[in-house]
Amino acid sequence: MQLLDGKKISEDIKNEIAAEVQKMKDRGEKVPHLAAIIVGNDGASLTYVGSKVKACERVGFESTLIKMPSTTSEKELLKKIEELNQNKDIDGFIVQLPLPPQIDTQEVLMAIDPSKDVDGFHPENFGKMALDMSTFIPATPFGILELLERYNVQTQGKHTVVIGRSHIVGRPMSILMGRKGFPGNSTVTLTHSHTKNINQITSQADIVISALGVPNFLKAEMIKDDAIIIDVGITRVEDTATEKGYRIVGDVDFENVSKKASYITPVPGGVGPMTIAMLLKNTLLARENGIR
Repeated sequence: MQLLDGKKISEDIKNEIAAEVQKMKDRGEKVPHLAAIIVGNDGASLTYVGSKVKACERVGFESTLIKMPSTTSEKELLKKIEELNQNKDIDGFIVQLPLPPQIDTQEVLMAIDPSKDVDGFHPENFGKMALDMSTFIPATPFGILELLERYNVQTQGKHTVVIGRSHIVGRPMSILMGRKGFPGNSTVTLTHSHTKNINQITSQADIVISALGVPNFLKAEMIKDDAIIIDVGITRVEDTATEKGYRIVGDVDFENVSKKASYITPVPGGVGPMTIAMLLKNTLLARENGIR
């Protein structure tokens, strides 16, 4: 079994990005600038956005964090998005999800200028991805592709089973794994909460990508020997034995599944760090694409 070490690979990518940024500085060019909007005080979102800001510092990007109260109206948020769309200094920006209930997430994602949509959630970018055109790929799927590529995990002709059909991970992953090229060229089955006999389907898979958000859902008896396992799940589970009072658990029963798998991502330290690295990579692409 080989660990797909997202922590290590994400550091490699950050070093590569930092080197590119240094070249920009040496040429007297503007460095990439990433902005993030966060609405409300969701603990996990604040932690996540904080780590994005730190990652920007690490690679030499400019970053702007815009905090808005949980009472913010949709109109106010859309006004702020339009400001960022028009701001020539900002190359890319994200709106941290989830948003409070009074705000329509789809309206917000539609309002972002596709050329600054470094999360890759705008329908224009999603459509381009589905058509195999050059675009921003959502950061988590982009990170998974990068892990598979850097560890030279063969995907051609393999049966890939994706668990979960979210617009952020499951659905784009199912499209990307079936595309021409590497990583890709696999035969994809997309499963979800209404799939019957899921155990039977996963047990036939060469590659399982689980993005369900159910702790320890994927058991050893659900996979075949030497399967490749990508665990996107990240859930806080109460654990009084730890200092924080919780531990981070993935969708996969790591202890038992790792004994059968040929490759597996750990949680934490697998897909998570890759997501932030690829958000930085998308921001670098936005800077290179827009001669601002």
